[in-house]
Amino acid sequence: MTEPVSPREAGLEVAAHITGTPPTTLEVVGVRHGAFGALGSGDTSGFGGLVSPIVMPGPTARPYGGWFDDAADEIALALPDRGVSMDAAVERVTVHCDELTFQVRREHLVAFMSTLRDEPALRFEMCMGVSGIHFPDDHGRELHAVYPLLSITHNRRLRVEVTCPDTDRHIPSIVSVYPTNDWHERETYDFFGIIFDGHPSLTRIQMPDDWPGHPQRKDYPLGGIPVEYKGAEVPPPDERRAYT
Repeated sequence: MTEPVSPREAGLEVAAHITGTPPTTLEVVGVRHGAFGALGSGDTSGFGGLVSPIVMPGPTARPYGGWFDDAADEIALALPDRGVSMDAAVERVTVHCDELTFQVRREHLVAFMSTLRDEPALRFEMCMGVSGIHFPDDHGRELHAVYPLLSITHNRRLRVEVTCPDTDRHIPSIVSVYPTNDWHERETYDFFGIIFDGHPSLTRIQMPDDWPGHPQRKDYPLGGIPVEYKGAEVPPPDERRAYT
């Protein structure tokens, strides 16, 4: 008789099969229940019984391959000119699905981004925005901000990722480096509650100014708001029916 496999172990094997990444290089940060992992409201998706691990790639060792090593070397050489070392600025480097990600400590984010933009061998002229992610079980790192960058000069792409705890939701704004991130940071603040310190006008961009909470966080109820149509009122989805 074979031993039962835990949801985490099963999830690692499935993730490894899909991504082609060995299970030893994957990191389980939590377990998701249901389709979306939200708590506090009825599950109207029909997938309330699902239990799946939240898996992220672990750190990658050198050599990374291709131009990734050259980029890492250039960053390591240039960062001291801004008063910070590579080891101090970067928590980990991940190569996953042929994509390069630098996980940067938030206090060094602006210096790191300035280096990516200004160094001739790097020249990441465009930051395509910032996306928020909420991992409630990733304790001390519940909120992630992910910045995709593009070098038009060298035709390269990479990502920068920054984390902060739910108890201290502050990340420096990079609007001084990439001005087009103005609205993107406002949207991430609006939906996830990340406070971008130094932003010129950090206000909501889609939800009303007096809206309670941040709707794309995993702890935000799945319900919604009542809808009035031709005199009839339709209740929020979580009040219509629930799946058990």
